[in-house]
Amino acid sequence: MWTRKELKTKGKTALRFNYWRSVLVSLIMLVVLGGSQGLIGIRYRPSFNYGGAQAAAESSAASSMDLEDFINNQLTQEAGIDDFDPAIFDEMNEILSPAVLAGAAIVIFIIILLASGIAIVLGAFIGNPILVGCSRFFVTSLNQPARVGEVGYAFDHNFLNVVKTMFLRDLYTFLWGLLLIIPGIVKSYEYRMIPYILAENPEISTKEAFAKSKAMMAGQKWKAFVLDLSFIGWELLSLFTAGLLHVFYVGPYRDLTNAALYEALEYGEPKGELTAWTES
Repeated sequence: MWTRKELKTKGKTALRFNYWRSVLVSLIMLVVLGGSQGLIGIRYRPSFNYGGAQAAAESSAASSMDLEDFINNQLTQEAGIDDFDPAIFDEMNEILSPAVLAGAAIVIFIIILLASGIAIVLGAFIGNPILVGCSRFFVTSLNQPARVGEVGYAFDHNFLNVVKTMFLRDLYTFLWGLLLIIPGIVKSYEYRMIPYILAENPEISTKEAFAKSKAMMAGQKWKAFVLDLSFIGWELLSLFTAGLLHVFYVGPYRDLTNAALYEALEYGEPKGELTAWTES
């Protein structure tokens, strides 16, 4: 039986021994797997003041005018344009015909579909194998020095099996989520150990990986959920550091703690002693 304190203590201890490598691998997970959403785009939209209150009053009056009259009588005068041709509206109506708009909508839809397809392929063939490699790194780091090169482990060990199993994990989680939010969350916890299982045994069949993860998480989902909730305070505190605290402490600390959860469920006790650590 494991406790949050035991897992988090082991995670923090392992982080101290393998700090910079753990930070780097955690950052790789954050970037490659889309965990980082901290960038906020700010759109600047210039505004113009045409004579203060008088311009505001004129604009208010213009709002009740026909658009062509408004441009002819107001904007053209303000901008000093005396050769504005109202026929331009006829040309715009032809360009922006329903058929053209429908065609543009179809093109945009196709672009979105292609972008989504590319994202799915990249996630399946690059992102998920990296997740398995990162999981292997963190499990190894719990008891001995681990190389950053472990991140690429899945690319050289039964790659297609890893891709298939992880893809089905994501697909099943998504389909369950379509029913309601709660079933999707429950299934995500049920499949939680699959990356770690593949990290230690990439030859395991897809069916066996799902069955093993389900057996490992039986009766553990709520405790694992509470374990995740225990990091909320740290994540909120990270907001006040523009995410730097997450990158340099909270992220690797959480990832190592999650690896410790796998170790506890798989082996029932630590695989080795942290005192056996040596710097490589």
